[in-house]
Amino acid sequence: MSRIGRAPIEIPAGVEVTISGNSIDVKGPKGKLSREFHPEMQVELSEGAITVTRPSDNKEHRSLHGLTRTLIANMVQGVTVGFTRNLEIVGVGYRAAKQGNKLVLSLGYSHPIEVDPAPGIEIDVTTPTRISVKGIDKELVGQTAANIRDFRRPEPYLGKGVRYEGEKVRRKAGKAGKA
Repeated sequence: MSRIGRAPIEIPAGVEVTISGNSIDVKGPKGKLSREFHPEMQVELSEGAITVTRPSDNKEHRSLHGLTRTLIANMVQGVTVGFTRNLEIVGVGYRAAKQGNKLVLSLGYSHPIEVDPAPGIEIDVTTPTRISVKGIDKELVGQTAANIRDFRRPEPYLGKGVRYEGEKVRRKAGKAGKA
């Protein structure tokens, strides 16, 4: 049995969960999330907790068991606490600014890059070299942060670029040069 899949998901106070068919709606103080789960997974709501069970022990059901439970747990956490992904900008002249709702990045290209956040995503620029992506949908927060990082990934020689907070960039030695 999956250790993750069999753990019940506790529902905190102020969160409403509605299960209908193979879809689940979670409503909390930060917002509302909906998701369809695999029709063969059984999701039950009882006594302030959600449990996920699987119909059999075949490989597909085992893998879906933990996945379904984790996705639902992330929904509950998102509507109560939310998710944050922090990015760092490293490089001379590389910086970020906020203009209205847009994020404007100067990353060494001939033009500034403008990023419009998706609905439900909030982008904050704490300093010109730090960006914070916040939201209630973990998948959307991570994808938005990855899209910002893709504009200028950290390169291995000087380490310049946009990286996740705490990310270690493996550095390569440059040319040896003449002795």
